[in-house]
Amino acid sequence: MSGELAIALAAVLMLAAVAAAVVVVRTRRVVATPTERAVHTALHTASLAARALRQGLHTHSAQTAAPFLRGLTGTDGVALFDGDARLLAQDPPDETLWAPDVLDACERAARAAIPGQRRVLTHATTSTVVAQPLLAEGDVLGVLVVVTTRSPAPGLLGAVGEVARYAASQIELAELDASRARLDRAEVLALRAQISPHFIYNALGTIASFVRTDPDRARELVLEFADFTRYSFRAAGQYTTLADELRNIDRYLTLERARFGEALTVRLQVAPEVLNVVVPFLALQPLVENAVRHGLAGRGGGEVEIVARDEGSDCVITVEDDGAGMDPEVLRTGPGDALAETTGHSAHVGLTNVDHRLRAAFGNDYGLVVETAIGAGTKVVMRVPKFRSGVRAGGGVFG
Repeated sequence: MSGELAIALAAVLMLAAVAAAVVVVRTRRVVATPTERAVHTALHTASLAARALRQGLHTHSAQTAAPFLRGLTGTDGVALFDGDARLLAQDPPDETLWAPDVLDACERAARAAIPGQRRVLTHATTSTVVAQPLLAEGDVLGVLVVVTTRSPAPGLLGAVGEVARYAASQIELAELDASRARLDRAEVLALRAQISPHFIYNALGTIASFVRTDPDRARELVLEFADFTRYSFRAAGQYTTLADELRNIDRYLTLERARFGEALTVRLQVAPEVLNVVVPFLALQPLVENAVRHGLAGRGGGEVEIVARDEGSDCVITVEDDGAGMDPEVLRTGPGDALAETTGHSAHVGLTNVDHRLRAAFGNDYGLVVETAIGAGTKVVMRVPKFRSGVRAGGGVFG
C-alpha cells in the first residue's frame, strides 16, 4: 500500500512540476515578448525625456533630453535648437559624427525649418539631416534635428515627426506651468494690494493714540503691526498652513480690537486636527477683513465668528458676521455683481480672487459659498481638502 502511495505521490509531484513549468513558460510568454519589451523601453525613454523637457527648452534641459530623443528616433545623432535656431545640445558627443560640415548642415536645416515646415538635407552621400520644427498652437518652440545614415524613408520621417510632436507637447506643458506660476504670483500680489489702506491708516492712528496714554500698549501694537505686514508681504509660496493664516488673522483682529474696543467681539473655534491643513496663502485675510469692514465698521461694532472644523476628508472654515448683510436676490444675480454692489469693489476683488484660487487648486467643489440676508449678517464658507497631492505649504516661490 505504501508503494502505491509513493507512486501516486510521485505522479502528483510530476504533474505539479509540469504545470509549474507550463505556468512559467506561459507567464514569460505573456509579459516578456519582444514587442512588449520594446514598448516598455520606448515608454520609459519617453518619460525620461519628458522629465527634462517639462523644465522648458534651454541648454540644460536639451542636454539632458537629447540622448533619450535619439533613442526614440533610432537615428545616429540628434541636435536640439531653440526657436531662434541657436544650438542647445547634441548627442552623442562624438566629434567624428559632428564634424564642422555636419554641424553646418544641421544649422542650415534648423534655420530653414523655423517657419514651421520640415526640412530634409542630404549631406555628402552617406548621411541625411532631417529638421523637424517643434510646434505648439502654430508657434515654433524649437527644432529637432536628426542625423542618419539611412535613407529618409516615410517610416523614419514619421518617427521623427511623432517624437517632435511629443517633445513640443512637453515643452508647451512647461510653459503652461510657468504661466500658471506667474498667474498665482500675480493673484497673491493682487491680494496684498487689496489689504485695505484704510486699515493701515487706522492701525497707525490707533497706535499713535496709545503712545502718550499707554506706551506699553502702543509698543505691543507696533510689534503686532510689524508681524502682520511681515507675514502679508513676505516672499512665500502660494500655500501655507491654516495655523499660520489664523496666527496672522489674530494679529489683524488685535489691531482692529484696539480700534473698536469692546464694540468688536471675536469668537474663534478651531479643531486642533485641522491646524496643519494646507490653504492658499492669504486666503482668510479678505474674508475676515470683509466681515470687519463691511459687516461691522459701518454700524460701529458687532461680532465676528471664525470656525474651522474637521469634516471627514475636508476642512470647513466659516467666517460669519452679524452686520448689515445683503439681499439674497441680489446675490443670486451673481456673486461678483452682488459683492461689488454691497461690499464694495475691493471686497469683490478679494473674495473673487480667493474663490478662483480655491477652484484652481482643489477643483470646482471647493469655491467660496456666501450665505446672507438683509439685516442678518453674512457667512462665507470655505471648504478645502485635508490633503491634496502636489499641494504643500510653501509650494511655489514668490519674491
